[in-house]
Amino acid sequence: MNAVQIDDGRNWTRVCEFDDLIPGRGVAVLLPDGTQAAVFRTRTDEVYALDNRDPFSGAYVMSRGLTGSRGDIPVVVSPMLKQTFDLRTGRCLDEESAPDGSSADLRVRPVRVASDDMAVC
Repeated sequence: MNAVQIDDGRNWTRVCEFDDLIPGRGVAVLLPDGTQAAVFRTRTDEVYALDNRDPFSGAYVMSRGLTGSRGDIPVVVSPMLKQTFDLRTGRCLDEESAPDGSSADLRVRPVRVASDDMAVC
């Protein structure tokens, strides 16, 4: 992964080419700070990135989740316990808190597509 600067002054991490992402699927990426992100390309070619750690199981599996929609909300469903998360906001649509009392929401990561390169910040 190479850090690239894209016109907004932030450091972005190149993760893949846009065409490497399969519509309707996710991929896990390891970021320079040691955290993992799950990057998704929807069937309508929208791109989202969330934390890869499932807040309910603690497993790093969100990239393996099923994508789809709930009404007009693009979502990913955890492959572990089947909670549904809004891809735009990271909000868990099924529960407000994880079993340990922490937030059930996933952190949203900014994503950019520049010259067919996917980058996550």
